[in-house]
Amino acid sequence: MVTGLFESQAPRPLADRLRPGALEEVVGQDHLLKPDAPLGRMLAGNRLASMVLWGPPGCGKTTIARLLAEVTDLEFEPLSAVFSGVADLRKVFERAKDRRLAGRGTLLFIDEIHRFNRAQQDGFLPYVEDGTVVLVGATTENPSFELNAALLSRCQVFVLKRLDDKAMDELMRRAESDKGKALPLREDARAAVAAMADGDGRYLLNLVEELFALNVEELLDSAALAVMMQKRAPIYDKAQEGHYNLISALHKSLRGSDCDASLYWLARMLSAGEDPNYIGRRLLRFSVEDIGLADPQALTQTLAAWQSFERLGSPEGELALAQAVIYLATAPKSNAAYKAYKDSVRSAKETGSLSPPMHILNAPTSLMKDLGYGKGYAYDHDAEDGFSGQNYFPDEMPRRQFYRPVERGFEREVRKRLDYWAKLRAERGK
Repeated sequence: MVTGLFESQAPRPLADRLRPGALEEVVGQDHLLKPDAPLGRMLAGNRLASMVLWGPPGCGKTTIARLLAEVTDLEFEPLSAVFSGVADLRKVFERAKDRRLAGRGTLLFIDEIHRFNRAQQDGFLPYVEDGTVVLVGATTENPSFELNAALLSRCQVFVLKRLDDKAMDELMRRAESDKGKALPLREDARAAVAAMADGDGRYLLNLVEELFALNVEELLDSAALAVMMQKRAPIYDKAQEGHYNLISALHKSLRGSDCDASLYWLARMLSAGEDPNYIGRRLLRFSVEDIGLADPQALTQTLAAWQSFERLGSPEGELALAQAVIYLATAPKSNAAYKAYKDSVRSAKETGSLSPPMHILNAPTSLMKDLGYGKGYAYDHDAEDGFSGQNYFPDEMPRRQFYRPVERGFEREVRKRLDYWAKLRAERGK
């Protein structure tokens, strides 16, 4: 009892004091919690299925799990996959089985569930299937990559959003109400605080607590705030999904010829600490996959930009990458060469080891010459128009057209050349 008294007097972080006491107080997740939303409908029906809450840090995953247990009158059993193992899980399952015999259910909350290995995840299955526990897992990583298919098939996946500006502003207002005073910030600085938190409500409240502790005589503007508070690094793990999301955004913005969006995603990746050489390699790939011969200079320009970065280093070399992004975004687009190569590879696999036609084989020995190697070969430079029109596919294979240039950029000229040779080939019956 005395211990409880002392505990109640101990200081509590602002983020803990402002933790929502009801689902209606959770900000930024109305798409899940409103009465007509998935979790809202589930609770209205007085049922709760096992689930995975997938979202960025500080968006309310743990809070929602705790409140779900309260609303459904389930015992809340929290575990962290970082600090727990098989022995901890066994104890929880035993307590849950005893509780079930007494007529009470258990909500097992696993934070960072993706950190459990495959065998540990399989260990949940019988207890989830027979209803011993309602499993609520929380993860910042894509469940389809990190969780067993068997476990995923028994859980609903709910995607939580990063907190938007409206939600962040509401948290700051609640903090001001708790403290009984306004934050020492001008409007531009207030917006800057939300930007620093980058959608993480817990980080925002920790930042706000630091601001309340400042002894300042005048309200801070964004410039003064930047001096007072250290800027947070963007949420970005180069080995995880954020890495692939941003490079996908850059690639598709380039493909869509949106120069400004492409520059934005380039800046996002560089500011998050992405390896510029990785970006250079992906830009080079884009130049051959999505532009190709519509603008043959795209490959040259991109390679030169990447080499320039290697010689200049950062930050000067990043301008070369930006120049390449602008060039690629504004260049005419064609994936005709990319499709032609894929089609030719598919055809090569289908036709196996067909031999080239005899007339285009060299005959370095008299035996090969006697066998017909090179017989009937027409030297194109001696032919009319410098074009013999002979067949160069295997005799057993009908002629195929893999490359179909588009009517854009330089490929328009390439198409004219191909059409001209096709016309000559048809006229000469070859």
